[in-house]
Amino acid sequence: MLYTDCMGRARRHPAVAGIDPEALAAFQAGIRKRYTDEEILAQLTTSAERLGRSPTMREFAADPETTVHPQTVIEHFGSWNAAKRQAGLVPRRFATREELLSRLRDLGEELGRTPTARDIDERKGAMPSKSLLWHTFGSLAEALRAAGFDVPVGEERLERAVEQGAVLSRKLGRLPKMADWAAARRADPALLTEWQVYRMLDVQPAWAAFQYLVRERLREEGVDVAPDGSLS
Repeated sequence: MLYTDCMGRARRHPAVAGIDPEALAAFQAGIRKRYTDEEILAQLTTSAERLGRSPTMREFAADPETTVHPQTVIEHFGSWNAAKRQAGLVPRRFATREELLSRLRDLGEELGRTPTARDIDERKGAMPSKSLLWHTFGSLAEALRAAGFDVPVGEERLERAVEQGAVLSRKLGRLPKMADWAAARRADPALLTEWQVYRMLDVQPAWAAFQYLVRERLREEGVDVAPDGSLS
C-alpha cells in the first residue's frame, strides 16, 4: 500500500514495508494447506454439475455450496483455467482448437463410437458446448472430422442412410417407417435421427421418397419388395 508524505512523495506504508517476505510465504503456505488440490478440484467439478456448465470465477464464488474462494484456486494451480483443465472442465474462454479436439477424441474413446450432439449435451461442463464447437469449426460435423471421426457429408451421408435403411429393412422384414427408424436409433446412437434423414430429401412426402430409395437399393441386392413394403 502506498501513501503520500508531506512532501508529496509516494511512500510504502510502514506496516507493508515491514512484512518479511519469508514470513509472508510461510503464512501463504499455511493458508493453502486448508484445502488439498483434490478438494478444490472436487468443488470445481460439483459446482459445474450444479450449474450445468463450466463455472466462471464469479459463478463459482456465488455458488452457496462452495467453500473455496476463486483466489485460493488460482494460488493452488497458477490460473483459473489451469485449475479447470485439471478438473476435467473446459475453460469458457481461451480454449484452443487442439483442446477442443482432444475432448472430442476422449469422448469418442469413452463411447467407442463417433460422439453425437446428444452425447455432448449430456456432459455439460465436462465437454465444450455445441455453440463453442460451431463457432470454432463452423459446425459440429466439421469439428468431429477435424478430430478424426468419420462423418459423412452430402451425397455420401444420404448414401450411408440408404445403406443403413436396407440393413434395417432386412431386420424388420419390411421397409422402415419413421417410428421404426426412431426405435433403431435409440438402440444405436450412431444412426442419424429420423428427422435428419427426413430433411436430407427435398421431395414430399420425404419419408416415402427415402423408402423408395431403400427399396431400389434392396432390389439391386436381389431382394424382392412387395407393393406394401414387405420383403419376400
